Formats: sequence, C-alpha cells, structure tokens
Amino acid sequence: MLALSRSALFFCRFSSHSSSSPSQRLKMGSSYLASALKPSSPKIVKLKPIEVTPARFADFGQVISASSDGEEYGPHDAQLELHRGVPRFYIMHLEDRDLKFSKITHHASVTQCLGSVGGEDWYLGVAKASILNESEIINEDGQKPIQSCCGHYYMPPHPDDVCVFRISGPKFLKLNVGTWHAGPLFEKKTMDFYNLELSNTNVVDHTTHDFLKHDKVAFMIEE
Repeated sequence: MLALSRSALFFCRFSSHSSSSPSQRLKMGSSYLASALKPSSPKIVKLKPIEVTPARFADFGQVISASSDGEEYGPHDAQLELHRGVPRFYIMHLEDRDLKFSKITHHASVTQCLGSVGGEDWYLGVAKASILNESEIINEDGQKPIQSCCGHYYMPPHPDDVCVFRISGPKFLKLNVGTWHAGPLFEKKTMDFYNLELSNTNVVDHTTHDFLKHDKVAFMIEE
C-alpha cells in the first residue's frame, strides 16, 4: 500500500472538498506544499573576536610584528613554504567585506601571509588545518574524509572549531599550510592588504567548505 505524507494527504483532501475552482485549488495546494518543503532558516552563530597574539594564534600560524633593522633571521620570522611554485607578492584590494561569513577556505600547497596596508583593524575567521596524509584516510568518528578538487583529502571543519581574530596595527599573519580561513573582513567600505602566496594559488589550490550548505550555519562577528 502506498503511504502518503501529511502534506500529500492535505493536498488530496483539499482538492476533493474545496468549493474553489480547479485552478485555485491547484495554486493553493502548491503553495502549501512549497511552504511545507521550504528548508529551515540557518542558525546564526555570533562570534566574539579575539585580539591576536603569537600565543593565541599558534595553532593556525604566526603573528609577525616589526623587528629592528639588521636583526638576524630566527623563529620569530615568518616560516614560509613557497617551494611548490612561483611566489606572488601583491596588494589585494577588497570591497564590502562585512563581518559575517558562511564559507571557509584552505590552501594545501603554500603558507599565506596577509596584512593590512595601513595597519587598520581587520578580522579573520579560522579553524585548524585538517588535511590528511595517505595513512590517515580512514573514517573517524563516523565522519567520512572528503577529497578536494585539488586532489588531497581532508576532514571538514566543525562549526564549533571556528573562531575569529582581530588584527590591529602594523603586523601581518602567516597562515600555516591547510589553515582554514574566512576573510579578511572589515567594517570600512574598502581596504588594501599585502598578500603573499603562489602565482596560481587561487586557480589550483583553493578548497572551500560551505557551512550554510552542509551545516545550516552562518557566522556573524559581534564586538
């Protein structure tokens, strides 16, 4: 016996007993079904920004501040991985990057450096890198590894693992290989940023997770 959903039963009963015309009944029934099948609204997660420091950002990369001229290279300098391609250092002009996001991205082949040209405040959403080695490509805790269009495997970031940093003053961030990031985000209309990556990073090394699609979650930065 064919089982009917409540929505379908309503539609059948409505069509059989309503005194409206057939076209009116069809429109009203279709409207009801569309409403019943409409996906629920996403959950808005409000995140308080954390003022960035080297210690707080250590799981995601480095915070690089000014050093004295002539100071020798050391662990406080950006530890870069640029050997898989041609480095590209440029000024990136951004507009209308409000303090909200629902997608997050990582690069599997390069460290990335970002910094505000004028030293003005900006924000970056982050989650720890989750790229898997070949030996790690197994199901863990019921989660299935995903293969990126770039070829590597990774575990999708969990919404609970996302945090936001505020970056103030003359400093830049070095993101570790694979660090998930959303931004730069800012309150002004436009801002310019120093960006160091590879020449083809945005073409061949750009993996994105859509929280809205997969987790029904969007994030809002709240000061």
